[in-house]
Amino acid sequence: MTKQAPLQEVEDFLARHPDLTQFDMMFVDMNGILRGKQLGRDYVKKLYTEGVRLPASNYILDWTGQNIATLDLGSADGDPDFFCKAAPGTLKPVPGAGRPTGQVIASMVDENDTPHFADPRHLLELAVARFADIGLTPVIAIEYEFYLVDQDDAANGIVHPARSPQTRWRATTTNVYGLDDVYDFEDLLGDIHSACEVQGIPAETIVSEYAAGQFEINLHHSSDPLLACDQSIMLERAIKQVARKHGTIATFMAKPFAESSGSGLHVHVSLIDKDGNNVMTGEMDDTIERPISDTLRHAIGGLLAAMPESMAIFAPNANSYRRLRPGTYAPVKGIWGGDNRTLPLRIPGGEDASVRIEHRVSGADANPYLVVAAVLAGMHHGITNKITPPPPTVGDGYAQDGGVELPIRWPVALQAFSEAKILPDYLGQYWCDCFHAARSYECENHHYNIHALDYEWYLRTA
Repeated sequence: MTKQAPLQEVEDFLARHPDLTQFDMMFVDMNGILRGKQLGRDYVKKLYTEGVRLPASNYILDWTGQNIATLDLGSADGDPDFFCKAAPGTLKPVPGAGRPTGQVIASMVDENDTPHFADPRHLLELAVARFADIGLTPVIAIEYEFYLVDQDDAANGIVHPARSPQTRWRATTTNVYGLDDVYDFEDLLGDIHSACEVQGIPAETIVSEYAAGQFEINLHHSSDPLLACDQSIMLERAIKQVARKHGTIATFMAKPFAESSGSGLHVHVSLIDKDGNNVMTGEMDDTIERPISDTLRHAIGGLLAAMPESMAIFAPNANSYRRLRPGTYAPVKGIWGGDNRTLPLRIPGGEDASVRIEHRVSGADANPYLVVAAVLAGMHHGITNKITPPPPTVGDGYAQDGGVELPIRWPVALQAFSEAKILPDYLGQYWCDCFHAARSYECENHHYNIHALDYEWYLRTA
């Protein structure tokens, strides 16, 4: 199913960019981490013909890049190679690189061109195909929140918001939507915009977010969910590369600072029919003051039904669960409503034709392909089974009773994932088993490590 780019694409690109001497071949592992290898100018053509070999186990690693000892993938099966082939439209120059460099996203296939079962791009394609079966196309827009942190302090084990290169000022207070904070990093943020322009990443806006050193970038919507996620992963890489060039660190950790807002990956999704009509628009709902259809309600019903078992995807590591606290614009229970940021499922304001769901559950550390695949799985499940959601929530969502109970601790979320009834039908039972085994292995290893707070609380008192 996975589309592969034609040879003509790279030949035309090389002709347009005679200066490029090397290419970063990238693929996205289970965690959303970019892995791959650097290729020479002539060798990059292999991505468009027979493919570049890499170990198939690279899709299924822990966060530190190690094989999972509890899986028969890696050393247990001899770690065979698959073939990396270029994804269409992802071959781009890398602005600001030390040497003239290009980059391209790849997907792995076997010798029969069958996609790797754990390729996140392939898993997203499976979810999108289910909508094609019912004559609908998902339209996706992604928002990323991230922090800029001080590189020198971090090297010494202390994490602070970055100092402004212009003023040497370090923000210490929330200044949400403050333009001064944007101008404090105008050269860095300007280079991010320039990198997006060169790479065709449709970044629309950038704002100072709800914490010192935190920013958000919004991407324009796309009727190709795979393209939307390719662009989001290229945006994340561009932000990190530009930050490094400016002597700072861009982090997409869900919760780098305990007392500050976490960073989210928000997904806006609507559905259009074959004539381009938004099927989520309907009669006015006076409770939430938005014109919504039964299709949207059923999609909400499915998202709420799938949310507990999907939390292990939306919050994929130990730090992810630090973000899930009441009163922090992060979810602690499954509820929905209108233009209300205290809810995990929000129906934003705007023109009637643009009615959509904003899914606000995931941390910025999550794999965007898997997040969107899980979101689409929940929506499709709700629509095809006509699941009616509970009434919408009005007012402060944290102060309301009821809602779907969510597993907001890592082991509990992994248990809910292991008992999933919805996701295996969309992502495959074998992949779900592997994902659970990988995350459980990492969870156990993290649990048995001694953390700084243990010494602070117990060293002298125990």
